[in-house]
Order: sequence, then C-alpha cells, then structure tokens
Amino acid sequence: MPVSFEHRVLGGTRDDAAGECFDKVAKLIGLPYPGGPELDRLANEGNPQAYSFPRPLIHEPNYDFSFSGLKTSVRYFLEKHPEALATAIDVKNLCASVQAAIVEVLVQKTVRAATYYHVKYITISGGVSCNTGLRSALGAAAKKAGMELKVAPAQLCTDNAGMVGILAEQYFDKNITATPYDSEIVPGWDLATLHSEAR
Repeated sequence: MPVSFEHRVLGGTRDDAAGECFDKVAKLIGLPYPGGPELDRLANEGNPQAYSFPRPLIHEPNYDFSFSGLKTSVRYFLEKHPEALATAIDVKNLCASVQAAIVEVLVQKTVRAATYYHVKYITISGGVSCNTGLRSALGAAAKKAGMELKVAPAQLCTDNAGMVGILAEQYFDKNITATPYDSEIVPGWDLATLHSEAR
C-alpha cells in the first residue's frame, strides 16, 4: 500500500488528552502507574452503565477533545461517593463507566470526521490505541459506517518513539530530506510544517 505523507489536522486536544485522563482517573482510584492499562483491564469486568459521567464536547460541531472536565467530574464523584471504591466490583464498575465515557467521545468524533471526509480507513496510534474498549468500539462503529479500522498490534503502540522511528524509515525510503541535527526544538511543530520543510 502506498504511503502518504500528506496530513491535515482536523482537531486537537484542548487540555487533558484521553491517555492523561485514563492515567489521572486511575490515580484517583488508587491504581498503580501507568493506570491506563490497569483501568482497561478492570473495565472489561465491570458495568459501563453503572455510573453516568459527562461526554465532553461530544455534540460540539468540531473535532476537538477535552477530558479535564471528565477527570474533575470523577474526582468530585469520589469525594461524594467514597463507597464507589468499597469493593472490587465497585471499582470495576467505576472503571468501566469512566472508560465508556472516554471511548464514546473518541469513537463518535472520529467516525463523524471520517464520514464527513469520505474516508475508507481509520487508524489510531499512541498509547491509548492499546485500550481494548476503544479498539472494539471503534472497530464496530467503523464497520457500521462502511469503513475499516486498521491498527497496529498493541505491543507496537506503547512507545511513541517506535512510531516516530517507523515514520522516519518511510521518509528515508522516499528520499525525503531529514530535519538537520542542529535544528532548534519547536514545541507544537505541526505536521503540515514538518512535511513542507522536510521536502
């Protein structure tokens, strides 16, 4: 399959990213760090409808994400309802409910964007792409919308350096000029700028 180096940013994270939300909520619950994988494991044994948490920006006419409010909602919920951590099944239900909120936002916004732009394939990357709930829900939603989810094996998604290395190999194979070693660090360097300067 030919590799495209053309990118368009449709949306971004306004505050806490999904992975940060998973880890921060896991810390509130008392799970070991990194909390995301443990929360995912427990969520698979819980009831995702046990508690209702907000789905931030889910109905907004954009493709942005914001999860700091969800994290805060969980913190206030636990302050008012410490019994939600009383038993193992309570913890599993809490994990499942939080995961359901995060996954629903990610899936709905992703499929909405993919539908608008008439794409055939969807992919996810980064540590959150290891989340089994996200993989399952996005795969089902993509299939329902007539699309296909293509995602790397989980063991290749945990380290961003691995993904950057694979992209670097693709650039090398296409004889695309590398960024000079003495270049200054540019926080928030967008993909469009990276692509145009690399060429």
